Amino acid sequence: MPKSTVAKKTTSPAPPASGRDSGQSHFLLALGERVRGLRSRQGVSRRALAQSAGISERHLANLEYGEGNVSILVLLQVAQALECSLAELIGDMTTVSPEWLMIRSLLEDRDEQVLRKARMAISRALDSTAAPGEAQGTRSRIALIGLRGAGKSTLGRMLAESLGFAFVELSREIEQFAGCSIAEIQDLYGVNAYRRYERRALEESIQIYPEAIIGTPGGLVSDPVNFNLLLSHCSTIWLRASPEEHMQRVVAQGDFRPMAGNREAMDDLKNILQSREAFYAKAQYQLDTGSHSLEETFEALLQLARRIVGGATSNTVMH
Repeated sequence: MPKSTVAKKTTSPAPPASGRDSGQSHFLLALGERVRGLRSRQGVSRRALAQSAGISERHLANLEYGEGNVSILVLLQVAQALECSLAELIGDMTTVSPEWLMIRSLLEDRDEQVLRKARMAISRALDSTAAPGEAQGTRSRIALIGLRGAGKSTLGRMLAESLGFAFVELSREIEQFAGCSIAEIQDLYGVNAYRRYERRALEESIQIYPEAIIGTPGGLVSDPVNFNLLLSHCSTIWLRASPEEHMQRVVAQGDFRPMAGNREAMDDLKNILQSREAFYAKAQYQLDTGSHSLEETFEALLQLARRIVGGATSNTVMH
């Protein structure tokens, strides 16, 4: 067979954008939404992500709005022809062995409640670092989660003092490990290095303090490993507030970074909160801090913390 014929048979041009069927268009739109969601969850601007990925900001914008490179559609067509998932085709970790595939099949199409039980059971089974009675001990190690401006540092210090516990501000611990500021860690070494420092700081805090109030960085929930570690070894409280309240508190503290050079700061903040909300909701307890004074919020937090230490039921929401 002539070489030109082989080339013709093995090269399949991707369908033009105008010729995409509704299924392909839906796939690209969903892909773009996932990219936007991941970017918002990590609090990364489109420009910063484009620079980090080594692509143009325009190319990334096209991807986020469902106009991604058509080559992804070729992979999708091959996966559909092979009757496998796209993840299996590109080598996702959860497809590399029979055991992974069997675990995936057990969890597919399960609701959030069942998945939560499965995650907790797996976490307990794999946690070789937990000391005897660790589950009981987590009641006296309370972690506060939420966006910047939630009051984690201020309320955390007040709570620790009232309970006689140590207060650990994880951001400061991360900076001590790295020997530089968090902004410098991310600028010089990248997000992956920052997550490693975050994990190290969290692991050491868990080992050192059986009784503590831990104020966490807002983006900790974006890293599944670190968030699993936190959930396994601490009782967690989500300090909730609206995006407007978060912004007002940060600016009132004299921190104008959310507004610096960014006219769409409020929209960005709303997107970040929306993308992280489902993760913050994994906390065992929630405390609505909106429209309350510092004193009122602290009193509610103190009552909740005393209930936790005394063995309260999980998934409590307080207003």
